[in-house]
Amino acid sequence: MPDRTLILLLLPIVAVQLALMIFALVDLSRREKTRGPKWMWVLIIVLGELIGPIVYFLIGREE
Repeated sequence: MPDRTLILLLLPIVAVQLALMIFALVDLSRREKTRGPKWMWVLIIVLGELIGPIVYFLIGREE
């Protein structure tokens, strides 16, 4: 039973991570300008796990 408890605890974190990643990638695809090349931000968002999308929203978007 401890495995099931661990999965239930990690499920919300994984859901938030996935939602942030999808939202960041959609936002990136719709923007004309970013701070740096778009391919770099795709790598940061996807490989950065939970921190990558947050970094993109704080630094990468050019208003």
